Amino acid sequence: MATNETASSPIPLEKPVGNADGFAKYIKYDMLSGFLVFLIALPLCLGISLACGYPAIAGIFTAIVGSILTTFISNSELTIKGPAAGLIVIAIGCVEGFGGDGAIGGFSQTDMTAYKMALAVGVVAAILQIIFGLLKAGVLGEFFPLSAVHGMLAAIGVIIIVKQLPVALGVQARGEPLEMIENIPQYFQDMNPEIALVGVCGVLIMFLWPLGQKAIAWLKSVPAALVVILATVPLGMYFDLMHAHTYSFHGHTYELGESFLVNMPDRVFGMFDYIATPDFSAFDSEHRGEAIKWVLMFFVIGSLESILSAKAVDIIDPWKRKTNMNCDILAVGVGNLCSSLVGGLPMISEIVRSKANIDNGARTRFADMWHGVFLLLCVALIPMWLHRIPLAALAAMLIYTGFRLTHPREFFHIYSIGKEQLLIFVSTLVGVLATDLLIGILIGIGVKLVIHLFNGVPIHSLMKPYLDIELESDNQAVVRARYSAVFSNWIIFRRQLVRLGITEKKNVTLDLSETKFVDHTVMEKLHDLQHDFENAGVRLELQGLDNHKPLSTHELAARKRIVKPVL
Repeated sequence: MATNETASSPIPLEKPVGNADGFAKYIKYDMLSGFLVFLIALPLCLGISLACGYPAIAGIFTAIVGSILTTFISNSELTIKGPAAGLIVIAIGCVEGFGGDGAIGGFSQTDMTAYKMALAVGVVAAILQIIFGLLKAGVLGEFFPLSAVHGMLAAIGVIIIVKQLPVALGVQARGEPLEMIENIPQYFQDMNPEIALVGVCGVLIMFLWPLGQKAIAWLKSVPAALVVILATVPLGMYFDLMHAHTYSFHGHTYELGESFLVNMPDRVFGMFDYIATPDFSAFDSEHRGEAIKWVLMFFVIGSLESILSAKAVDIIDPWKRKTNMNCDILAVGVGNLCSSLVGGLPMISEIVRSKANIDNGARTRFADMWHGVFLLLCVALIPMWLHRIPLAALAAMLIYTGFRLTHPREFFHIYSIGKEQLLIFVSTLVGVLATDLLIGILIGIGVKLVIHLFNGVPIHSLMKPYLDIELESDNQAVVRARYSAVFSNWIIFRRQLVRLGITEKKNVTLDLSETKFVDHTVMEKLHDLQHDFENAGVRLELQGLDNHKPLSTHELAARKRIVKPVL
């Protein structure tokens, strides 16, 4: 990655630092990248917010607060903070749990009450995230098995698609995911043709534009989401969506009007009229059980997604800078607290916009800040133009986002790692669709534990690693693992390796010859940890896997020890 070049200049050899000197030194790179990310973030923030059952402007509030505030708390140089598709399912579930349905059929007083109760849930979840960061508990993100996490994300993708498809077709619909999947043919029968044309146009652009970017180099600098807006706003104006009227098509009469457009302020600085405060009656005796459930969902899933995104950005950072996960979760928690207090939805470190930030040549964390500044200027000065964006266009963007989360190649990739990983992946996916995110991922974890027991992992080693440490010299240590090395005992396992290697600066040899089973999650995390050791100037060497049989041909497949017959 260190040899990549941006459109403006080669990547410098020194590591840019997001301090006062870095702000001035790299301002032209960070401001340009911030502007380009703003073009991507604007429609996505609007679409994600509406999909969450919040007012459209709430997503903008989130991105503004998140980008400007967290820049000065987190040390993550290239992550973009803001609303993310991965939290849509939780947010709309929370709103529906309090009796609302978002923008379906218009934003009623009941919807507003449910939205404000959801803000209260966001406040409490944010406080938990702040405590989580202060207690340096970010390592807990290491617990979750990777196949279950990917299964959860794939399920989120499916839910986003089935929830947004009716919006793209101009149909009012709600229900549980499996119920809505069953009703998809009915949505096409009931679609509003002119709105559906806007939606289909947006979907085609989202899917075809990346193909054009591969063929024509200069198209890479033009975000597909921006093209959707440029194409569908004139289409909405042609259909006169600003004024209520009816039209006939094939003997049927359909209604059109402003309800098919994004609801935004109608004047400069009108954004301040949309600031909303939390309704803490969400935690009274009538709603407390529902509220606590969604607090846990926001806290657990939001923190996990944010940690995973920040880790992914660290991997593709051209300078291989490392994010302090505890500090980053603290920053996200503070951002979520402030965002919820003014009417915003939850935020995380977002991977897609962060990748765009890197591709656009950002140097420091101030690129995130600049993207928030541009969003603030846009929603403060030209909200009337944002009102012309069709809801179907935003739904099209989210359908594409959902497809990427549940792309068929995800299934093939998981299968290539091992059949047992596909079982965990599919179990989590189906579990989420049939129940909810928290129960679904617990189902995935349960399936993985059963598979471990089936593969001979002793029950006593599921949660506790058995490690023998031998110091061979001042700078060399050998760690011998016994019984198992699996996701559920990885946190303590990892702590010992990090202490010896990164903290005490010793080269570590990890001997796995006495383990009965090493699962895929640990294999992948050991692979990542080797890079962390290398960046710290030490080595982590693995040995003792010669007598283990991989469960597939993948280099990071789970390994099961071969029991040799006694002669």
